[in-house]
Amino acid sequence: MQSSPTSSASTAPAPVRWHISEIDFSRIDIPRIRHNGDLFYLVTSASFIETGSDMYTRNLVRHYSAYPEVAEWLQQRWEPEELQHGLALRTYVETVWPEFDWQTAFDAFFTEYGALCTDEELEEDRTLELVARCVVETGTTTYYETLRNLAPEPVLADLANRIRTDEVQHYKYFFQYFRELQASQKLSRARIASVLYKRLAEMRESDSDVALRHVWQHRPPLFREDSFEQQSQRTYQLVSSSLPIEQVIRMLLKPMDLPKRVEKWVQPPLQKLGRRLLSA
Repeated sequence: MQSSPTSSASTAPAPVRWHISEIDFSRIDIPRIRHNGDLFYLVTSASFIETGSDMYTRNLVRHYSAYPEVAEWLQQRWEPEELQHGLALRTYVETVWPEFDWQTAFDAFFTEYGALCTDEELEEDRTLELVARCVVETGTTTYYETLRNLAPEPVLADLANRIRTDEVQHYKYFFQYFRELQASQKLSRARIASVLYKRLAEMRESDSDVALRHVWQHRPPLFREDSFEQQSQRTYQLVSSSLPIEQVIRMLLKPMDLPKRVEKWVQPPLQKLGRRLLSA
């Protein structure tokens, strides 16, 4: 059995960095965003995924039951922050688009998502699952950075930035635990790269796609024009064209632990490849 990590990353979780009560939703400039269908879909989809994180937490806690420090951090820090993200995003949606039946749409999403969110989806090797977590947190970090940059409304921009900051810290925590387990296990770069590639390939057909579909199925009359395929493609192109690809590549390369010279050499072609794949 792999030894339990013991570094500074394993200390008791600190209090959450911010609280939803700090956000004054009454100050939302509703006219600046009310008719922006793309942001309606982006914010609402994110609210579904974040709100459903308690199920994923349970799966991960079981998976890391042999590592009490990891399980404690998941339950006491990661889950409360993810659920707070969901509540804050839901509050934003219900303030700007009160006619949208958030709860009914979320219940439909969660029924489908719950069937997909199983222990079998996790990597059997706990160290490799931490690599997968790094991929997920890379995605969420850059998603909220993109949302922050796209937001035409100050309260949303502030909220997206707060969530992005949390996601950066989540990435750092998963990465630190990966390094601690990897120090004793010493998985090959080939195995690590395989998980990176697998999780990246799954991202477009992931929980975000399920969430977007249920938002679209329950969308308010204000956004009835497009088919799901049209909206899905436009949402994907909007996010991918604004994604900070340099940051994505840097974060994804970290678990590979490449020599600095090699890492610097491979970044430009990977960035070029990433842009080409995202524009396809």
